[in-house]
Amino acid sequence: MINKMQILSLTALGNLDAYIRYANSWPMLSAEEEKLLAERLYYNGDLDAAKTLILSHLRFVIHISRNYSGYGLPQADLIQEGNIGLMKSIRRFNPEVGVRLVSFAVHWIKSEIHEYVLRNWRIVKVATTKSQRKLFFNLRKTKQRLGWFNENELRIVAQELGVCSEDVREMECRMSAQDISFNPFPDDESSDRKLTTVMTHLRDNTSDFANGVEEDNWEMHATNKLTNALRILDKRSRHIIRARWLNENNKITLQEIANGYGISAERVRQLEKNAMKKLRTAIEA
Repeated sequence: MINKMQILSLTALGNLDAYIRYANSWPMLSAEEEKLLAERLYYNGDLDAAKTLILSHLRFVIHISRNYSGYGLPQADLIQEGNIGLMKSIRRFNPEVGVRLVSFAVHWIKSEIHEYVLRNWRIVKVATTKSQRKLFFNLRKTKQRLGWFNENELRIVAQELGVCSEDVREMECRMSAQDISFNPFPDDESSDRKLTTVMTHLRDNTSDFANGVEEDNWEMHATNKLTNALRILDKRSRHIIRARWLNENNKITLQEIANGYGISAERVRQLEKNAMKKLRTAIEA
């Protein structure tokens, strides 16, 4: 496939208006021309055909990227991400499906722009799951029409988007929140103001690191004692204890063990009882 930088450099270098004029200077392809080029790429790996398909569709990327200008992100970056989606779509386009390339590519173009917006709109991500991403972009469009939601508007939006009211309210709160620096004061040694950070005043009441370490140490200690205690048992008794108590995924019955050793289930129970007494004595010592 054509080198990405050959396309991306058009937005990274020079004037954006010059890039838009360049993109619009490429003629739009007829259905027959597009199919011929797509077949050359699909069947023969023709890179010149791929380049022509990309350049003739740059105008569509520009058009789609304008729909995302309200997020406060550079238009050139939005176009650049859309171009990546365009190239991905051309690499996957099958000319035998019977649809125009732009109809197929629009999903890939929007997908790359969506990912860019979610990565860069805020320092803290507002949407991580697929459903949250869909709600984020749909809610942006809806809020342009309704503004801030009251309870009635909240129910209407939730019904329109096919989600519950709580999800809409949570996403609205995320979108209206502002990022706050952990160090809002300038790091200037000449300043008389004493430096401090928000992190200095944070306390996590849900975590107790000391207790966690103590529990881990005790678990390791208990495991070591049990391992040493098992060594005093004979091979058969050790196997019975492991099969009956230490194998969580596949515990077996007394009868199954008895069948394996050719003895009665009652004899296995007696061996198990004696082995448990020896283990208890060894562990408590």
